[in-house]
Amino acid sequence: MAREINLVPDIKNDMIKALKMRNLIFFLAIVVAISSVGITIITALIAGGQQLALDSKKNTIDNLSEKLNSYSDLKDFLTVRDQLGDIKQLTDNKKVLSRTFNILSALLPTGNDTIRISELNVNLAADSPAFDFEAQANAGQEPFIDYNVLDAFKKSMKYMRYDYGSYVDKDGNKIPAYCMVETSNDGSILNDGNRGIYAYWAIEGEGCDPNSISGQNQSETESGSDSSSASSNLSAAGYETEQYDGQNVVRIWRTPQFSEWYKTSNGLMDLSGQISGVSHFESSCTTYTGYDDPSFVPASDETVLAKIGNITWVSKNTSCLLVPEEEAGINIYDSSNGRDENNELVLRFSSTIDFAPEVFDFNNTHMLALAPSGRRNVTDSYVQIQAMFGERAADCAAGDATCAAAEAENNANNSNSNTNASGNSGSSDNTNQNERSQNG
Repeated sequence: MAREINLVPDIKNDMIKALKMRNLIFFLAIVVAISSVGITIITALIAGGQQLALDSKKNTIDNLSEKLNSYSDLKDFLTVRDQLGDIKQLTDNKKVLSRTFNILSALLPTGNDTIRISELNVNLAADSPAFDFEAQANAGQEPFIDYNVLDAFKKSMKYMRYDYGSYVDKDGNKIPAYCMVETSNDGSILNDGNRGIYAYWAIEGEGCDPNSISGQNQSETESGSDSSSASSNLSAAGYETEQYDGQNVVRIWRTPQFSEWYKTSNGLMDLSGQISGVSHFESSCTTYTGYDDPSFVPASDETVLAKIGNITWVSKNTSCLLVPEEEAGINIYDSSNGRDENNELVLRFSSTIDFAPEVFDFNNTHMLALAPSGRRNVTDSYVQIQAMFGERAADCAAGDATCAAAEAENNANNSNSNTNASGNSGSSDNTNQNERSQNG
């Protein structure tokens, strides 16, 4: 039996293993180095390609920029673009100063008791719009207690309301505000003494005809048909037209026509105040309700508008207060007696009234200020606006005994009123203020 004898020492075997390990490491290092060189080359190629692409895009952008800057109307275009971008913000912040006169027509009393303004400052920049004015109160008849006029004016603030909303066609589609005519040529609100306030829908204006508003196909009115044909088409569609200021219009009532609209057969207006099938005004503030109960008694915040048979129609407006703080929203200061242009003794005073900011917002369309129930003075014609203002009453002349006596008693009443207000929460204001002296 043959036997093999290993004559290689152990140290020789270890050396052979070490050489094999070295060769393996060298091989792996060479592979890694070759891979690194390849990756580096690939990365360089990619970076170079990207740089070439960037250079190409930069050249393209430079060429386009140079071409764009060469347009002569570029600055105008950019200005228009910026303005269009800001138009919504401008609209949201826009205030309507012209509503001042409608508000004054509701605030100032009419009849024998009058208040005329000699100086008015309107501030719409603050969060709470305000009127700061000087005025004069005149009772106009015996017993000429002018302070009562001022006191009633102050206490009426809690009853002041405003109303706004949209006019809609018989299908409930909103009519653009520019299509509506709400005042006559002299500036008066269109008002039928028996039936209430109304407006005209100018159907011949661009984008104002019923078919455009309802989104239907264009009618013959837009294709050049005569006015009589247009009226016939509108009549067939359920609109009754009339002539106003040389054009075809449709009258829309802002004041509900209860006797005509409440019909159980077709349900134009139900007892909950919902209106359908007739052009009308959709208020954002005022609600209408009918009560079919002969014994119905309205709540304190409801106003009876009509009673037809057993049905009592009432309105309610609790959310749209013209002066949100009521009596706290009006500040009366610096009152004194004076003589007006007719040499009548009047009470001069200065006042500041804060209003709800929504009243002057441009987006709140068809705004209307409402006086307390029983004095719904909503006509704001130029004639009436002129009557709101007057020359400031002059100081009483030296030796005017009547004026001096009235001044002294007025100061005493003011002192008593302030004392009662602090001690009794103003419960006896009227008692003290009703004792002002008479005009001589």
